[in-house]
Parts: sequence; C-alpha cells; structure tokens
Amino acid sequence: MDPNIIIAAEAAIKAGEAIMAIYESDFSVELKDDKSPLTLADQEANTIINRILNKTNIPIISEENKEIDYQIRRQWSEVWIVDPLDGTKEFIKRNGEFTVNIALVVDGKPQQGIIYVPVTRTLYIGDVLNMKAVRIVTDGFTAITKDDLNGAEILSSRSNDIDNCRVVGSRSHMNEDTSTFIETIKSTGKKVEIVSKGSSLKFCIVAEGKADVYPRFAPTMEWDTAAGQAICEAVGISVISKLTGEPMQYNKENLLNPYFLVGNPL
Repeated sequence: MDPNIIIAAEAAIKAGEAIMAIYESDFSVELKDDKSPLTLADQEANTIINRILNKTNIPIISEENKEIDYQIRRQWSEVWIVDPLDGTKEFIKRNGEFTVNIALVVDGKPQQGIIYVPVTRTLYIGDVLNMKAVRIVTDGFTAITKDDLNGAEILSSRSNDIDNCRVVGSRSHMNEDTSTFIETIKSTGKKVEIVSKGSSLKFCIVAEGKADVYPRFAPTMEWDTAAGQAICEAVGISVISKLTGEPMQYNKENLLNPYFLVGNPL
C-alpha cells in the first residue's frame, strides 16, 4: 500500500489517543457559529492530524481548519479531507460511536480512506486503486507497518439477500425521504431491518457486510463522507449522488454534499 496510508493511519491513531484521554475526563462543550458542538477533543485531534499529515506536503481540508478559498483549492490535484472527530454528539453522549476520518482525494475522487474508532481501537483502511479494504484492531499500537496491513482482516461486503434488506438509518429520527425509500424496498417484497449506527461507522458496516444500503437524505459535509466512500469503493460498493447519479465528488466549491446512496442496486 501507498506510504501515505501509513502516515494517515498514524495520524488517526494518535488523534484517537488524544480523544480518549479527553473522553475519559470531565470535558466541556462549546457551540460553533452554526450551533454544532465543539470539544477540546475535536481541537486537539485536529492539531495532531495536521502536524502528521503535513509531512506529505499535501494540502488539508479539515472541519476544524479555516476554510480555504475555492480559487486556491481548485488548483489542488491532491488533498487530504479530514474530520478529526466525526460524531461529536455521540462523543458527548459517551456511546462510543465516534470516529476519526482521513481521506486522500485525487482529482475530486477519494483514493484512500482511513476511519479509526478510538473506543474499540479499530482501524478501517480502504485503497481504491488496489481495490482492497481491511480492518485492524490496533490493540494499543501508535502506528502501523506494512506487515500489519498484510496481516489485517480483509473486508468483503455480503451479497444481497433475496428476501431481506438491512438499511442503515435511525430508528427514532427517520425523515420522510428515507421512509419513502424504505417503503419502495418493501414494495419489492423484501423485509427491511433498520441498522442504527453513529458517525462514519454507517459506511463501515456496509463495507464489512453488516448492512446492505445506507440512504443519506439529509445534509452532510465532505469530511463526513470522503473516507467512508473510499472504504466502500475499495470493496466494490457505490456511493452515488442523488443529484448527479454519479459517484460523489470532493473539493467542490461548496463543501456541502448532495443527498446520496451507499450500496449497489438491490
């Protein structure tokens, strides 16, 4: 695998260590200008990730960095897209369903994706060019080696079940568009099971075959999805914009994502 994967994995794991130190403390919560929550964990993780990724000399778009003007960003053929703490609300609730997301995007397409789950020390890595995605339980590692990657568990999505469909969503906050999508699946005769997860773990459970489809018909930002898309695409799962009917693109002028669907045709 590309050396950048090793660097990004180190950044995610070390950020995860800092996040867990705060998670286990009596932390405080602020509100950003858009009223979304911000913790010291977001800020410290961002500092660590930026410091480590700077070794690659590839520019960085992060949720916690100042947004760079598009006239500059549009010249970037390669860019890291980072969410230092995806699932801040889950972090605050202390339910463990939060992640560190790091993706390498080339010409608008995610090529490598890292999702790290600090509570379980689980690292998901997707390499789209080599069509390979793996899962590693780091067990206290602060970095990984190529040997770790070679010995990792390879992800493989499950084939579609003729009679059943597992849909990633919220049991308690289902919006109208998602409900309509589920009813469409039911109309084909399939039974639907709702699988609920927080943060970018929604992508991971599809990539590892624990769910079939993830409809996201609500706002997200590029840093919420780029790493997950890379991991899914590395196992042959599509992440399709509902606006264009094509794979989701990144480093756009507007970093807000369109609605999208994760999963191959049912």
